[in-house]
Amino acid sequence: MTRAYGGDAAVAAVLIYLIGSSTLDPPGPAWTGPAGVAWLAAAVIALPLVVRRRWPLPVLAVMVTAATIATATGVVGLGVIVVTWFPVTLALYTAATATGRITAALALAVALAAPAVTIPWLYLRTGVGSADAPGSEVPLWWQVELGVTVVALVSAWAIGRLVRWRRALQADAARRLARDAVADERLRIARELHDIVGHSLSLIAVKATVANHIAEERPAETRAALLTIERTSRSALTEIRRLLDVLRADDDADGAAHSAAELAPAPGAADLTDLVERLRSTGLRIDLEVSGTGELPTAVGLTVYRIVQESLTNVIKHAEASRCQVAVRAAGGKVRIEVTDDGRGRQAPRRRRGGQGLIGMRERVSMYGGSLSTDTRPEGGFRVVAVVPYTAVEETV
Repeated sequence: MTRAYGGDAAVAAVLIYLIGSSTLDPPGPAWTGPAGVAWLAAAVIALPLVVRRRWPLPVLAVMVTAATIATATGVVGLGVIVVTWFPVTLALYTAATATGRITAALALAVALAAPAVTIPWLYLRTGVGSADAPGSEVPLWWQVELGVTVVALVSAWAIGRLVRWRRALQADAARRLARDAVADERLRIARELHDIVGHSLSLIAVKATVANHIAEERPAETRAALLTIERTSRSALTEIRRLLDVLRADDDADGAAHSAAELAPAPGAADLTDLVERLRSTGLRIDLEVSGTGELPTAVGLTVYRIVQESLTNVIKHAEASRCQVAVRAAGGKVRIEVTDDGRGRQAPRRRRGGQGLIGMRERVSMYGGSLSTDTRPEGGFRVVAVVPYTAVEETV
């Protein structure tokens, strides 16, 4: 934004010089008043351009008013009056890109009405014309002056509306892409949770069968089996609730179609070592630290695995890093995942690819009421930090 203000200030300075010069030395009769008035009028007309992006309509109103007064009083360059209206064309372009259809149409109407009234009035008041303009370097007709000014204003407005239309199309496409990414990630999460819940119910069925057969002969083993059933059923109910939350806005008829990979056992925190070993073959040095993950529920372990997997994939694809550090620490009912690299950061690539990796990670973290932060590191590189709360479980076999 600072760079944009700087560019607008430079443009304003150039236009002030052009307006002042054309007023004092025009093709037609020159302004006979004080030169300071000409430069003051030029500054009042062009300087508001510096803040046109922040206040498009107020800036347009000020500039149209200033240009109207300058034209009506003759503080313009006859033969090149359009130069005085150049700043207004830029302000009108900005207003056309920043406002709705009705407001933009009204802005165009006002911007056109001002020169349509003042340019003929100036020629009529001063009596300047093609036949009676002594010392004029070019023929002078108000119709030509007005026509050139109108064409400049209408062209700027039309370009502004076209730019706004294209931006709307791009924003709509980005929103659709984000919705599709969320839907895909929710479906993927739902399928993985479906497998986890299915495993839990299978375990419950097995333990119930065992308890039924040994209830009288071995009561101690029966109590252990019932304890496993209790813990597993509670965990399964929790995951079912999360599964229903994930699917609350998604009714995919193809959800039952699983590939062979999707039917494989769900990975977890224990599989991070294998993941890191596979990715090290790409030439990236990865330091892995994992602690306290033995009591993570299966679904939380899967979330940890997916977050680390997506983060490392982004490092390889976009960061151009030579080293990456992965730390997974579970304690106090929360698991903290931190992935840092020494690359060039990935903000620009994320914008180009729509941020689908981040969308997936946020969906997984938000499912557990956790938090996710991503940012460029001051010393260079990128950092992903996720915190996921969980309820510890004890696996009984």
